[in-house]
Amino acid sequence: MALKYLHTMIRVKDLDKTMAFFALLGLKETRRYDSDKGRFSLIFMAPEGQEDAPIELTYNWDGDDELPADSRHFGHLAYGVDNIYETCQILANNGITINRPPRDGHMAFVRSPDNISVELLQNGDNLPPQDPWESMPNTGTW
Repeated sequence: MALKYLHTMIRVKDLDKTMAFFALLGLKETRRYDSDKGRFSLIFMAPEGQEDAPIELTYNWDGDDELPADSRHFGHLAYGVDNIYETCQILANNGITINRPPRDGHMAFVRSPDNISVELLQNGDNLPPQDPWESMPNTGTW
């Protein structure tokens, strides 16, 4: 049986905030489907050159009160980055909490505006530990 990965879907409450969050990570909108009848939008975002492995943001126009407060049952999304310290600094500069700082130069966790856990992994070898990341404690859950 041939199997091909298509996408990961997450439901979002604030489409603009969520798209801005993923744009900070370098994802761009690759396609969109708006359903007037169903009153929802599907927005696909992916890193450049990886359009065949997008994340699908599902936005219900009339709100989505059924989203749980803690989305940990979902697990997490994971993205490789070229410099984990620079990526975390960009996110922090834009008001994103670094829940699990990259103390080891390898791994960090953040949360999207919809409480989705996002793992960031250093591409290649770990970077040498450096402050402020090395001494930064965890914040909240990740």
